[in-house]
Amino acid sequence: MRDLVKTFKALSDETRLRMLNVLLERECCVCEVMQVLDISQTRASRNLGMLHDAGFLKMRKDGLWSHYSIDYESVKTYCPNLVDVVKMALEDNEEAVLDRERLREAESIGSACAPACCE
Repeated sequence: MRDLVKTFKALSDETRLRMLNVLLERECCVCEVMQVLDISQTRASRNLGMLHDAGFLKMRKDGLWSHYSIDYESVKTYCPNLVDVVKMALEDNEEAVLDRERLREAESIGSACAPACCE
């Protein structure tokens, strides 16, 4: 029951829903999520961590940088289904559409990115 509560708590925040929306488009580095949502590194990392912990995301390390993507093979079999519901719900949402547009302009800053931003 605790895992299910954690899962729904992860979906109960606008920032985390916006992150899922962006990550449905493609894998992103923390710094790209920061750019698209115009949020701090601390806020991005904390919320990505909550989504990861709840089973929605997988993380790939590339040196000092962390890249997140949707985990469609989650141990929690209901997470991919919930991601699909979020995708449908945000398809025509004005803010979600703007976030997807901003993602096209966002870029992984790589070595210019402070390593702490992508941990």
